[in-house]
Amino acid sequence: MSNSLIQLLVLAGIAIFLILRLKNVLGSRDGYEPPKVEAPREGPRRFEVIEGTADQVDHDINDHAESGSPAALALAQMKRAEPDFGVGDFLSGAKGAYEMILMAFERGDLSDVRPFLGDQVAEAFQSVIDHRSQQGQTVEAQFLGTRETALAGATFDTGTGEAEISVRFVGELIAATRDAQGEVVEGDPKAPRKQRDVWTFARRMGQDDPNWQLIATG
Repeated sequence: MSNSLIQLLVLAGIAIFLILRLKNVLGSRDGYEPPKVEAPREGPRRFEVIEGTADQVDHDINDHAESGSPAALALAQMKRAEPDFGVGDFLSGAKGAYEMILMAFERGDLSDVRPFLGDQVAEAFQSVIDHRSQQGQTVEAQFLGTRETALAGATFDTGTGEAEISVRFVGELIAATRDAQGEVVEGDPKAPRKQRDVWTFARRMGQDDPNWQLIATG
């Protein structure tokens, strides 16, 4: 058997192996699966943190926070407390939560998202909803998408394990408030508007409950 024929067989075998590997990794997906409110989890990321810095570059952190910044150090501490925590995963979950919570508020029904709201935020949102109801007002809202989701800050209490992450959102929606007579008193039912928010989510790391709660808005 000639050397050229052997090389062709070897290359063919490598190509078949790569195709099978890609099929196993990527699989196939039909339709659209909405993001979950709780951040999806990946396998544990193993690294050690020495004096507040990682012994290897963690792109999951550095892609979202400046290396060596207080936010980056806090995120590294979160990973020490809970190695399967991922910043990118968290931001994906936060983006889904933003849409769900924002639209629940606009539509005046927090029941589906109440587990993801801190008590003070839930009370503040509900007070606005109750005021609208008392005034006979209704809201028409359509969410068009989240144009920006970015880390705004992070803190971690090593004593209690309490983590807080602030996220900057820019959303686009159409919303209009109508009075009891059906007249528009706020917003525009035809024109989209951008909404900029900074929301802070909190969770005690290392516990079985993976859900973060919205504790502050701004």
